[in-house]
Amino acid sequence: MDKILLQLAAELKVRPAQVNTAVELLDGGATVPFIARYRKEATDGLDDTQLRELESRLGYLRELEERRAAVLKSIEEQGKLTPELRAAIEAVPTKQELEDIYLPYKPRRRTKGMIAREAGIEPLADKLFADPSLDPAAEAAAFVNAEAGFADAFAVLDGVRDILSERWAEDAALVGKLREWLWEEGLFRSKLMDGKDENNAEVAKFRDYFDYDEPIRTVPSHRALAVFRGRTQEVLDAKLVLAEEPQPGQPTIAEGRIAIHLGWSHSKRAADDLIRKTIAWTWKVKLSLSLERDLFSRLREEAERVAIKVFAENLRDLLLAAPAGKRVVMGLDPGIRTGVKVAVVSDTGKVLDTSTVYPHEPRKDWEGSIHTLGRLCATHGVNLIAIGNGTASRETDKLAADLIKRIQQLAPGTHIEKVVVSEAGASVYSASEYASKELPELDVSLRGAVSIARRLQDPLAELVKIEPKSIGVGQYQHDVNQSELARSLDAVIEDCVNSVGVDLNTASAPLLSRVSGLSSAVAASIVRWRDANGAFRNRQQLLDVSGLGAKTFEQSAGFLRIRGGDNPLDQSGVHPETYPVVERILSTVNKPANEVMGRSDVIRTLKPEAFADEKFGAITVKDILGELEKPGRDPRPDFKVARFNDGVEEITDLQPGMTLEGTVSNVAQFGAFVDLGVHQDGLVHVSQLSNKFVNDAREVVKTGDIVKVKVLEVDLARKRISLTMKLDAKPAPKGEGGNNQFRQPGRNERVSAGAMRQQAQPQGQSAMAAAFAKLQTKR
Repeated sequence: MDKILLQLAAELKVRPAQVNTAVELLDGGATVPFIARYRKEATDGLDDTQLRELESRLGYLRELEERRAAVLKSIEEQGKLTPELRAAIEAVPTKQELEDIYLPYKPRRRTKGMIAREAGIEPLADKLFADPSLDPAAEAAAFVNAEAGFADAFAVLDGVRDILSERWAEDAALVGKLREWLWEEGLFRSKLMDGKDENNAEVAKFRDYFDYDEPIRTVPSHRALAVFRGRTQEVLDAKLVLAEEPQPGQPTIAEGRIAIHLGWSHSKRAADDLIRKTIAWTWKVKLSLSLERDLFSRLREEAERVAIKVFAENLRDLLLAAPAGKRVVMGLDPGIRTGVKVAVVSDTGKVLDTSTVYPHEPRKDWEGSIHTLGRLCATHGVNLIAIGNGTASRETDKLAADLIKRIQQLAPGTHIEKVVVSEAGASVYSASEYASKELPELDVSLRGAVSIARRLQDPLAELVKIEPKSIGVGQYQHDVNQSELARSLDAVIEDCVNSVGVDLNTASAPLLSRVSGLSSAVAASIVRWRDANGAFRNRQQLLDVSGLGAKTFEQSAGFLRIRGGDNPLDQSGVHPETYPVVERILSTVNKPANEVMGRSDVIRTLKPEAFADEKFGAITVKDILGELEKPGRDPRPDFKVARFNDGVEEITDLQPGMTLEGTVSNVAQFGAFVDLGVHQDGLVHVSQLSNKFVNDAREVVKTGDIVKVKVLEVDLARKRISLTMKLDAKPAPKGEGGNNQFRQPGRNERVSAGAMRQQAQPQGQSAMAAAFAKLQTKR
């Protein structure tokens, strides 16, 4: 464990004591939000990002140590564990390198090399490699053993090849060198598989990768995952290749590198041809495909890590989006033949009324729909309309605009806003078990309208009811490691919920279950207690809830808010364990809590050091004063809405040069997707986000941002919209560089493979020639 702690400290660039304390707290059942918020003294200020990284790496390093112990035990039981081998195993820093060393000792089925060794051919293999001047055929004659399957010299020499090639292929140092060389020099290449119709709609989606290559070490996450998806769907053929292919019959660069590692070169000795063929066999049969698999796995893992990170960051932005707050909202779930589902919810999210109107085809009951919606607005005092962004969204947005216009004509001064919101996941929620319990009296189709309305009031409170993978803010989410994706998204939800805090008396069970320390069962118990006993009056009543003990109380109480309760401190983020500190502060200023909370002029005169003690130091007291100054502060931004352009309803309405306002719906490293209200998001490529260089789109925008964009190009056939946030940029001239934002490399994109080869190789000298020149020099 000391070894792990030291490594974590070095990686995080913090002191081992900080890591040790954090690990002890995590092992003791403390959550990351609790440690980051209420144990700053103990960890000397490790934040939630550092703690999440520590938690993840701690799991990996512990698994590595467990595997290391199992490998040592296995090799020791075989009687092959030397002090040198033990030292090598104990020194390796990664699982991959550990498996490389273990490979020769791993129990497995009998191989051709094993059979040859059992037949006594290994001494001949050693002899011929040590002295290539010996005649292989003559030397092999003494090892003929028909009973063992080696009836003549040719079979014996095949056995020599199998023994040597297996030995070299299991040489951890050689495998490691080749793997890193291929990572640095290899090209990730994809082509359309033979026999596939490139005009087929499912095939055409991968058109950008029909003839594509790029250095494997620089392939962006989205391109790697696209190619891997195309390969899985048997549309693309993907390979790892080298920029310089050898001439037919000539050794490959890889074979030259193996020869250099072995310290051998062809000197036209009797056994040199046999050794050269064995090296070629080692590469082609033993190593090339396995190393391609290794590097494809590495590429996929890194691509998945980036994709999961992007998904997590987008989810964080969406969950922490500005809440509309306590406003009466009408939710409209658009539809054509099935009608527009309507739900009105109160300022606390309670369903007040529902209906279905049919303004579109085939009924076209526009006036009847306006009448129904107007009546609902007047009856319930609606001041905000949330419109789902699915099918018939723009038509329904028009309906809402007409409704607002007529209401303002009839009642001047009435202020109603309309907002188009993402309805991703609403249908999943509608059909969920929780929705059927929460809204049992409503038809499934109407529950979606309720969700759309509520997610505008409080995105965090509503979206936690939906499986995060169904919210639709990631790319290739079904292609990545599902358990790692779930772990990452759950961590984001936990961090977001606890950073905002939760109203103990109004929160749903799914929201409560995301609070630090609360399981789904305990969250359900809290709701049952609330239903049976009424609203919580103070945090101490939590200990009356079945299944909620002292440890759970410690982890959760600081994140649960009680407004209008017995103790004003219960509506703040001050943890109950520090109430005695607050009492000393109140005693000093000689005022009650409700006269101090929110009073910057009083609080800023106090020095944290004056109230610190052995249990709670100055860091904790400073946080307490911050909470008292702004009790229950919400870290989320203020609410505002995007204004879609009139007359722009379909992708066919877009023209290059148009300037529009939209909402950022998704952010990837290569750019941002913007909802313009035309049922198809446009892409602002990373090179079009700013006039300065941008490495990652999140440096400029985040999900939920409202931005102004200009249309550069519209590809109707592929439903692709190219946008720019550089509003002085000119659209692409017609007929030039079609789909340039999608197919031509921007300044952050790859250089063509041919150009790279020209830059990388000296004039008139290939990489293969250089490798063999080096080999000959060594000889």
